[in-house]
Amino acid sequence: MHRRLLLLASVLALASCQSAPPPAPSPKPSPTRPVDVAPLPPAAIERPASFRELPHWDAASIELPLSAFKRSCVKLQDRSAGDYMANVAPWAGYVAEWLPVCDAVNEAVDDESARRILESLFTPVEIIDPNGNSRFTGYFEPLYEARYTPTPPFTEPVPALPADLVPNGASPKQRLRNGSLRPYPSRAEITTSGVSAIAYAHPADVFFLQIQGSGRLKFPDGRTVRASYAAHNGHPFRSTANWLMETGRITAGEASMQGIRAWMDRAGPIETRMAMNQNPRFVFFRALPEGDPMLGPEGAQAVPLTPLSSMAVDTDIHPLGVPMYVQTTAPGLGGDWAGLLVAQDTGGAIKGAVRGDLYFGTGPEAGERAGTMNAPGRLWVFLPKAVAARINSTDMAALGFQAGTP
Repeated sequence: MHRRLLLLASVLALASCQSAPPPAPSPKPSPTRPVDVAPLPPAAIERPASFRELPHWDAASIELPLSAFKRSCVKLQDRSAGDYMANVAPWAGYVAEWLPVCDAVNEAVDDESARRILESLFTPVEIIDPNGNSRFTGYFEPLYEARYTPTPPFTEPVPALPADLVPNGASPKQRLRNGSLRPYPSRAEITTSGVSAIAYAHPADVFFLQIQGSGRLKFPDGRTVRASYAAHNGHPFRSTANWLMETGRITAGEASMQGIRAWMDRAGPIETRMAMNQNPRFVFFRALPEGDPMLGPEGAQAVPLTPLSSMAVDTDIHPLGVPMYVQTTAPGLGGDWAGLLVAQDTGGAIKGAVRGDLYFGTGPEAGERAGTMNAPGRLWVFLPKAVAARINSTDMAALGFQAGTP
């Protein structure tokens, strides 16, 4: 039975407020002093473990997750070596401590050699929510039919990024003709005044594309482009499905993409617009080349997502680019499942220390598999051995706990 360490929230809260400036940047340095006590925020605790403790580690697929990690490494190599991996996660160490790891994984030639390299470089650290909270879900990149001009039933604009949108964090502004700024309008106001389009698709498909955040558009001439997230209008997300159920327009069993699309086809354009306007958030897109069709859209780390190798995490807790190991279950994963993933994305609904959204790939089949996933599980973060040893010696030993054996 795995030992679970329950640290006092007050101790963690105090420690999580401590910070220290990173060392002066230099090419691939090694920090010359230990990082100050820097555990996770009070929502989580950490426990160094051994690879022997990881469920099904010896059978886990390594090739695709390793290729995803290498793409994350390219981003790391562009950063200052003296930076923390993430300012919210000093427990994950400095970029300098990850660069040798990135160099070493290039020596892997197959799954087995990659497994041995990872074991020699990393210590798995289990992340545990003291309240026992954990949840793993799935997402995918939708593929929708589209047209270059509005042609029934493909009449809804896939909205392009407007010239009057001024970025302002989570609250973008609209620049008016007189130069003044105001909060950007709601969905109802935007659709009433009209938008520029990168393409046209079925109204339900555009609506779900905006919820999903990105997707691919396929045209009758065989061309495929990516509709890549560009910005949103800053309004809160509201569930149209909940409104449809509350008003008796659909049943709980119809509250799916397929069920809502069928209702929209029956309801007609006026009632459909009223339903969509219940969600004031409005997302804009850029049209990008499809690129490698085997890879997904760019995630929050600005690297393309890899099916069943990339995961969205809470970036208020976890750094991007870090390998993780997950044990969970879902019909779309064949039941009980454990595997290696890389934190490369985030999402507004992804909140919590043991919370992940697994990227399943592109198209209807990936969507069906992703839709089956909603279960608790366990999460380990892979940290360079020296970084994990600091967690052991500072965070745990100082608090009177004995860590697992790396």
